[in-house]
Amino acid sequence: MQIRLTTEQLEKDVLSPYAALSSESKGRAVSEEPCPVRTVYQRDRDRIIHSKGFRRLKQKTQVFISPTGDHYRTRLTHTLEVAQIARTIAKALRLNEDLTEAIALGHDLGHTPFGHAGEEALNESLGEHGMVFRHNEQSLRVVDILEPMNLTWEVREGIVGHTGEKDPETLEGCIVKIADRIAYINHDIDDAIRSGIIRGEDIPGDCIRVLGNRHNERINTMVMDMIKTSWDSPKIRMSAEVWEAMNKLRQWLFDHVYIGSEAKREEEKAKKVLQNLFMFYLQNPDRLPGDLVEKESESPAARIACDYVAGMTDRYALQVYKENFLPRPWLD
Repeated sequence: MQIRLTTEQLEKDVLSPYAALSSESKGRAVSEEPCPVRTVYQRDRDRIIHSKGFRRLKQKTQVFISPTGDHYRTRLTHTLEVAQIARTIAKALRLNEDLTEAIALGHDLGHTPFGHAGEEALNESLGEHGMVFRHNEQSLRVVDILEPMNLTWEVREGIVGHTGEKDPETLEGCIVKIADRIAYINHDIDDAIRSGIIRGEDIPGDCIRVLGNRHNERINTMVMDMIKTSWDSPKIRMSAEVWEAMNKLRQWLFDHVYIGSEAKREEEKAKKVLQNLFMFYLQNPDRLPGDLVEKESESPAARIACDYVAGMTDRYALQVYKENFLPRPWLD
């Protein structure tokens, strides 16, 4: 079986000189026998997709907490939109699609229940124990410790580097970092309009003039500009005009949707749920799953409790909270 070797040679022949080649990966923490069919990045992608953490994303908040409407985004649909946008850009620039897709699919595995409100809640709780919680670092904990996948260095580095000041070292990772922003800016506008929090005509006119008036137009403008500006270049970027318009639109979303809007009025309650659960498991470690405690035998008790709560879905967090903090009705 020479399929993998043929694919690796094809990458060398076809991809950009700036692409991260599968055959030149820095490898895994634990060496493995190569797959006869799949490259190392294809194997990483498959491991992520088959993980429990990936499946749980379908019941985790994107912006709207535990939405009952069928068409609101969840953390899973956000992840799929990021992956598709990122793959389109990577393919056009002749970069490694498989690496790009693996990073995109794994980038939010560490996100908490209830979106960024949950992230804030657990960061505050861990802060009392001298630690911090960041969802990108938690994503790395998922693939390294909680559900060990033995991923390649490039995928791991792209996952942890998808947010923050420092850009990932591969261009594929840089694509995911910007594709994440393209995806959430546009789908959060779409969901906010659907919910009635904003109207299409509320979007700043100067942003519309540059990016477009419709959902698909804005994504197309950002993607095409990114491809054109990054073409045959060792750097992933947008033109100054589109970058400025995109970031202005992002700030407008913070002002009108992410902070202080109707969509956020339940966030303090959600934070209290997670903080109470964190304290419950910190004080009752015997209620934690045995396999989790075994995997994290070297971790502080606060980190173990945090890891368990962070991995919950919205629905499960509310269920466990109800079981442990709300009185049960008496039954004859």
